[in-house]
Amino acid sequence: LGKQDYKKTRPMLRATRLKAEARKTALGVKEVALVLAAILVFLLAFYAFFYLNVSNEVDLDLDPDEN
Repeated sequence: LGKQDYKKTRPMLRATRLKAEARKTALGVKEVALVLAAILVFLLAFYAFFYLNVSNEVDLDLDPDEN
């Protein structure tokens, strides 16, 4: 009961602490995917806005008598 197999040495403790800090600060795949998805949505909205404006201007320039 309550046996300690070994005591960690100072370098082992430092390595464990550094690994934990790296894990906290590292970007996860989920965060990167969310940022990329947000950029994609913004670009699609930007494209759709200009596509609709240009297509409406072209429709206004056409005379109904030409068809």
